Amino acid sequence: MNTLLLFLIAVPAVEIFVMIKIGQNIGALTTVGLIFLTAVIGIYFAKIEGLNTLRSGVYNLYKNKSPIFEMISGASIAFAALLLIIPGFITDFFGFLLLIPFTRKKIINLFFLERKSSIKEKENYIDGEIVDKDKDEL
Repeated sequence: MNTLLLFLIAVPAVEIFVMIKIGQNIGALTTVGLIFLTAVIGIYFAKIEGLNTLRSGVYNLYKNKSPIFEMISGASIAFAALLLIIPGFITDFFGFLLLIPFTRKKIINLFFLERKSSIKEKENYIDGEIVDKDKDEL
C-alpha cells in the first residue's frame, strides 16, 4: 500500500481518536474551543517567528552570507502554520515543536544540514581546467 495514502488515512483517524478521548475528559465544547485557541495562538506565533526569520535572512544577505538555514527555517515555519491550522492536538503539538526556535534548529540540523555537511566532506577534489598556452599562438 502506498505510504502516503496510509498516512492520509492514519493521521485523521488518530486525531479523531485523541479528540474524542480529550472531549470525554474536558467536554466537547471545551475541546472545540481549545482546538480553535491553539490554531489562533499558533498562527500568531508563526507570524512572529516568520518575521524574525525574514529579518535574520536579510541580515545574512547584508553580510554576504548564504541564508540557507533561514530559507529552510521559513519553510518549516510555513509547514508548522499548516499543521496548526489542521484541527487536532497531535498536529498542533508538532506544529508548536517547529515554531520553537531551539527545537526547529535541532530538527533542521537533523534532517537537512547534516546530510549537506556529510556530502561536502566526501568532495576532496578541486575542479579546474587545463589551458594549452602554445595552441593559441598559431
